[in-house]
Amino acid sequence: MNTKAYFGKFGGQFVPETVMFALEELEEAYEKIAGTQEFKDELNDLLKHYVGRPSPLYHAKRLSEHYGHEIYLKREDLNHTGAHKINNALGQALLAKKMGKKKLLAETGAGQHGVATATAAALLGLECDVYMGATDVARQQLNAFRMDLLGAKVVSIHDGLKTLKEATTAAIQAWVNEIESSFYVIGSAVGPHPYPKIVRELQSVIGSETKEQLKEYGVKADYIIACVGGGSNAIGIFSGFLEDISVNLIGIEAAGLGADTPYHAATLTKGREGIIHGMKTIVLQDDFGMIAPVHSISAGLDYPGVGPEHAHLHDIKRVKYQAVSDDECINALRLTSRLEGIIPAIESSHALAYLEKLCPNLDKKSVIVVNVSGRGDKDMNTVMSYEKGKIYG
Repeated sequence: MNTKAYFGKFGGQFVPETVMFALEELEEAYEKIAGTQEFKDELNDLLKHYVGRPSPLYHAKRLSEHYGHEIYLKREDLNHTGAHKINNALGQALLAKKMGKKKLLAETGAGQHGVATATAAALLGLECDVYMGATDVARQQLNAFRMDLLGAKVVSIHDGLKTLKEATTAAIQAWVNEIESSFYVIGSAVGPHPYPKIVRELQSVIGSETKEQLKEYGVKADYIIACVGGGSNAIGIFSGFLEDISVNLIGIEAAGLGADTPYHAATLTKGREGIIHGMKTIVLQDDFGMIAPVHSISAGLDYPGVGPEHAHLHDIKRVKYQAVSDDECINALRLTSRLEGIIPAIESSHALAYLEKLCPNLDKKSVIVVNVSGRGDKDMNTVMSYEKGKIYG
């Protein structure tokens, strides 16, 4: 067993032989190219002058007053394209160009990774196909149009539930067909090795910045909260604090209409070990081991698996994973908007919603960092039409 491919017992490369060649090529190229000073300098220059990093760590004084604790927001929503996704997409696209690939392939749920990949492709002069479930295309029309405007081809998938799982499956199939000339840009910390490690490293800028910014404020984090679908924004911010066991790390999944109903995407809360999209991880399954249908108001958290590093961190109890419902999420989005003038993405609002559960139960005044992984512009139609108990999609 290739131990480099695993986080504890999770990870691996559960893919057809046709894909193994591409994974080996990717791992070799990443180790050879991404470690060079030239690559690091070029990527860091883009992150600074194109993306707008470092993103601010903002002391949310009115939320702090509301909850009785010191709340800090890591403002990934202020990045170019509106989310943390650009950190990873730019890094992978730059690697693809240096490998001589002509086309980027990507999957997307909420559309932010698709927009980020289309943006990177436009910047670097590459072709781009983005696979998106038809349900997600309908609820994220703005992002679908943005991708089209950036020159990407949006491929709408009508299989199954027509969401992120089906889009990912279709993107992998397309990659197998074009494996010589195309590069598959995975948007989250999921998939076969080496993708989870590559995505974690490219998103680790969130955690390293947050660590330094807390020092500038002269405070130490007691809690760090991030939403978890596949888990890239969460592993990005957690990575800076995993070694410091005095910092409590909390990942928030989508409970949908309730984790005790069939309508949720609370993988680590309700799932069990299984294989999905080339990795061994925790998966939501039915009694026969088939991938279970999932539901969340959030297109970005609507996924029946989770990144293998999160499965491992859950297994060793380094990170605590909880679930937040659609209704709790929308309430948090509205509260943050009204108190701070910041409209967070529905995904990020799951993390903000957990403040309602955490803060009243703390026995001392605490410093809490919430990763605001994206902005809510893309979600306005969903928020406007929101009805408690409604099934979306």
